[in-house]
Amino acid sequence: MLRAVAAGRAEVTGGLEPDLYVDGLPCCDQMATHDLVHAGLVRPIQPTRFGQRVGAVLTEDGRAALAAS
Repeated sequence: MLRAVAAGRAEVTGGLEPDLYVDGLPCCDQMATHDLVHAGLVRPIQPTRFGQRVGAVLTEDGRAALAAS
């Protein structure tokens, strides 16, 4: 999931429990998506409303986690 975000292939929805889309398809592991966002590894590229889909990017911590894997 982090690799897809780093490659610019991911979008995230706004809301308390965001969803991740990769190549336009919903990611089936919603709990992992929630964990990545709540841990501060992935974030939307801009402020977003509930349900609105925008590009996803790695945070500095997300880049470090990907580099460590």
